[in-house]
Amino acid sequence: MSLVFEIKLDDLSGKEIIALLEEHLADMQATSPPESKHALDLDSLKVPEVKFWTIWDGETLAGCAAYKELDEDHAEIKSMRTASDYRGKGVASKLLNFLIKDAQSSGYKRLSLETGSMDYFKPARELYSKHGFHFCQPFADYEKDPNSQFMALELSSEVVAC
Repeated sequence: MSLVFEIKLDDLSGKEIIALLEEHLADMQATSPPESKHALDLDSLKVPEVKFWTIWDGETLAGCAAYKELDEDHAEIKSMRTASDYRGKGVASKLLNFLIKDAQSSGYKRLSLETGSMDYFKPARELYSKHGFHFCQPFADYEKDPNSQFMALELSSEVVAC
């Protein structure tokens, strides 16, 4: 039996999403040195340039994801997170497909991201690669960093079904 999820644009006010983001930030602090930590906190995710979604299994939060507009052609994926009980159940792929489709329909030509270079982030890098992202040079305000890897996906103007 496959799970049926609902993805919702979120205002970041629910206790469930606040707890998941606090867990996410704690993990990033534990795995990345301070100068290489790029995860956004709650207030930074509430700016108009960021679109933030949650994915739900009924009343249970299964994960979240966001992207931030860098310019009219370029957005950056931020804060991808799957709740512990939902890892390995396709939540991250569903969210990533959703973000790609939304970015395409919003007119972006490129979707980029920064992720860690450590083993902890290997599943994330594999997920992005599986969905067509390729390794690239630092973008926006990022600089080369041995703790970071950068990836990007060139988006076609044609919106594909998920």
